[in-house]
Amino acid sequence: MDEKSKIILTLGELIVIKAVLFDMDGVLIDSELIRLVHVQGIIKSMDIVMSDEEYIKFIGTSSHFMWSTIKHKYNLNHTLEELINKDRNEYFIYLSSPDTKITPIRGITELLKNLHENNIKMAVASSSPINVIEFIIESFKFNNYFNALVTGDYVNRSKPEPDIFLFAAEKLGVLPEECVVIEDSCNGVKAAKRAGMNCVGYRNLNSGNQDLSEADIIIDSFCDLIWPDLYS
Repeated sequence: MDEKSKIILTLGELIVIKAVLFDMDGVLIDSELIRLVHVQGIIKSMDIVMSDEEYIKFIGTSSHFMWSTIKHKYNLNHTLEELINKDRNEYFIYLSSPDTKITPIRGITELLKNLHENNIKMAVASSSPINVIEFIIESFKFNNYFNALVTGDYVNRSKPEPDIFLFAAEKLGVLPEECVVIEDSCNGVKAAKRAGMNCVGYRNLNSGNQDLSEADIIIDSFCDLIWPDLYS
């Protein structure tokens, strides 16, 4: 039995799926490098030196968690609200600029269509703010695929805590064990497993060297994920 067959058999035996929850950055769109450059620009303007490796640990977390941690570590005089607002406002302007080129991850559009055709509920569960989520979903005409858009701002605790995925499952009217989460970050995978959900870890090289080992399966391409193979 080849490796793909083993993955399909294992996942198929584990679950009866009613919903799939998608992270956005690094899963729906390849935006992690863009986000890294943006955040590093703000940090450098404050005369802070932070390595890429330190930033990578924040991938999957909310801007509130990230800037709260940075503020305390580097003893910044800015208020947390000022830091978050600066980050979000400038990032949205940059992201929505015609000069910024973002494309869906290869294979993700076909996967969304496939799940939709099989009446699987879907939600975005992303730490990005809601205006960014809505902009991306509308830009790529993904609106008809998703039953709910959930931001980390809707819950008290950021990934790796499970709050965002539990909230998304509740919005969809499904149980945690009836969900599969697709994530590209260590924090996201941990959150999915803490929520009691099955998890597909997507190895996105632009997301850095993320530890996805807690995921039920790890993939390198969405082109291998098809509803009848994985979940029937």
